[in-house]
Amino acid sequence: MLPFPAIYHDGYDLNFGKHVFPTKKYRLIRDMLAEAYGASNGDFHAPEPAPREDLMLVHSQDWIKKLETGTLTYQEVLKLEAPYSRQMVQAYFLAAGGTLLAARESLRSGMAMNIGGGFHHAFTGHGEGFCAVNDIAVAVRALQREGKIRKAMVVDCDVHHGNGTASIFASDASVFTLSIHQRDNYPAEKPPSSLDIHLADATGDREYVDKLGDAMRAVLAGYRPDLVMYVAGSDPFHDDQLGGLSLTKEGMLTRDRLVFETAFRGHVPVCVTLAGGYAHQLTDTVRLHAQTYKAAVEAAHECGWPSLPGASV
Repeated sequence: MLPFPAIYHDGYDLNFGKHVFPTKKYRLIRDMLAEAYGASNGDFHAPEPAPREDLMLVHSQDWIKKLETGTLTYQEVLKLEAPYSRQMVQAYFLAAGGTLLAARESLRSGMAMNIGGGFHHAFTGHGEGFCAVNDIAVAVRALQREGKIRKAMVVDCDVHHGNGTASIFASDASVFTLSIHQRDNYPAEKPPSSLDIHLADATGDREYVDKLGDAMRAVLAGYRPDLVMYVAGSDPFHDDQLGGLSLTKEGMLTRDRLVFETAFRGHVPVCVTLAGGYAHQLTDTVRLHAQTYKAAVEAAHECGWPSLPGASV
């Protein structure tokens, strides 16, 4: 049985073929969590694709129509950096539905993870960097429209700056965006988040955790969000193909626990999306993502939440 809700769909595979983004990782993460916690497939919540009206809370009608009809220009496909297919579009819509479901579940359970999502490079009217639909923003806007939350905080720990999310929520006091990322890495243009932590190449565990912890504690104390959207990229790992930071596996676990413990001690629920992860060994990427779920369980124990079953991940 899973201690916290986890959202998964076989349709999350973006069908990129031979590509640096290993989209089969989602199924492997699901399998690892199922083994670790003695869960069956039925213990994972299956999402529906995000409704069109929810997608259009964030994205332009023109962009959604282009995705639905396959009428992206050549330049738009190049910017997306992923081969177009109807299966790919369905996977993005499912991921957005999964993040929205995870956000709703987190409000009930304190934490929920979408085993997918985190497509933070998607802008209102175009996609970039493997991201066509910004599921993070869709979930926040849908919950705000429904009156379930007023304020959200995005904690983006992917190695790459959350440029799409920063752009979507620019000058919006109802969403605080924090991005901690490698400074000299993709994307070249980084529209300002509410708070950006630009890290030098090869930054290691201690500096990363210290800077993230200081920022999270200060923002949570002053801003007091109703929900934390945690973009838990595994690509700050030192052996990532698209990253240039130097976090160890232990440092990644410390990072995750810091985010959960800080939020839980402030009585703020956390919705997790997984975002990027491109380690040379796929097993490292899968284990690091599964480790994020483990960190949530450990943080819940540490913070005195109801007793939860443990597991070895």
